[in-house]
Amino acid sequence: MTGLLHNARLADGRVVDIAIADGRISAVGPAGASVRDGVEVDDLGGWLLLPALGEPHAHLDKALTAELVPNPAGDLLGAIDAWIAAAAAGTFAHDDTVDRAVQAMDLLVAHGVTAVRSHANVSEHTGAASVVALREAADRFEGVLDVQIVALTSVPITGADGAGNRAALDAAVEAGVDLIGGCPHLDPDGDRLIADALALAADAGLGVDLHVDEMLDPAVLTLRELARQVMTTGFEGSVTASHCVTLGMQTPEVQAAVAAEVAEAGISIFPLPQTNLFLQGREVATATPRGLTAVRALQDAGVLVAAGADNVQDPFNLVGRSDPLETAALMVMAGHQSPETAYDMVSNNVRAAMGLPPVNFEIGDPADFLAIDAPSIRGAIADAPMSRRVYRAGRVTAVSEQRTVVHREATS
Repeated sequence: MTGLLHNARLADGRVVDIAIADGRISAVGPAGASVRDGVEVDDLGGWLLLPALGEPHAHLDKALTAELVPNPAGDLLGAIDAWIAAAAAGTFAHDDTVDRAVQAMDLLVAHGVTAVRSHANVSEHTGAASVVALREAADRFEGVLDVQIVALTSVPITGADGAGNRAALDAAVEAGVDLIGGCPHLDPDGDRLIADALALAADAGLGVDLHVDEMLDPAVLTLRELARQVMTTGFEGSVTASHCVTLGMQTPEVQAAVAAEVAEAGISIFPLPQTNLFLQGREVATATPRGLTAVRALQDAGVLVAAGADNVQDPFNLVGRSDPLETAALMVMAGHQSPETAYDMVSNNVRAAMGLPPVNFEIGDPADFLAIDAPSIRGAIADAPMSRRVYRAGRVTAVSEQRTVVHREATS
């Protein structure tokens, strides 16, 4: 356990020493002023020290399966069909799912993540197997990662045809999930799905995190119904709507009105640029939409907006490095965010959405940090150097050292 971080450079340019006690910041002062004999010191040598990264929307049960589950169509329905077929064929054994989830978590930690929320498929065919596997994987990261698991229900979950999926959801709650999930825009009765999810979550003391409007059809706007039901029921748990792509297809007036309703309902929104840029808009040959929600309108309304990667190297997204700096870069390029705002969207905003306290380098803040060999937040996002040290509650959880040598032949 580190007692003092020496020569840390904050985003505002100050070079400081940060004392740590009981996993929290106990003092912040000018570099050199706090060094004392008998205190374990970690000299950062002027590296940039930032709040730790977070991943608010992962699918760790699917991660790293791109070679196993091809998606020739390349779109969302193609990915869903490919995954269902592979699961029905028995492609994913328990130990394999655990091992891949652990590998994916290792990658997240190495890049600077100390908190992750992952969805786990729940269906009548596979029951709560993915939840059980992710719980087993999460146990190996005690004290390293804050892990939240969402029960991602298959469709349909309403009506007579949804009985098997509802039973699987009950099993998932018993197995231990933190939030109730689902895809109301894909269910035959999306309004009922939302109502049932809120009721179950309220009864079980859980939060809700739904995949909402993951498509480009502007006629679909389930997000507004979610906000209405949250306000009508007075649901007091955390509520998140991930994707919300169709909000980005609305007029500015509708965007502003819906954003105000979302803010009033206290719903957090997670745009997921990597996967939505990959899946959405393939059928649109001209002025292809980016597949992002109305980020600016939501921010202007005061909505908490955090950004995630969603899928990583699976049929829903063939690439991805498990590095939130990649997500931040896409929010700069595709979402037109400043680097500083983009970094907040993959760090403290994630923590807020997950119910974790922020890291503002003030006394009492959690000692969850990313130290990175970069000149600025902009430089960290642009270059994403792998010279990094990751701290969770003041403990070093990952160290990476990047070394590059360029050999240039002298010319005569």
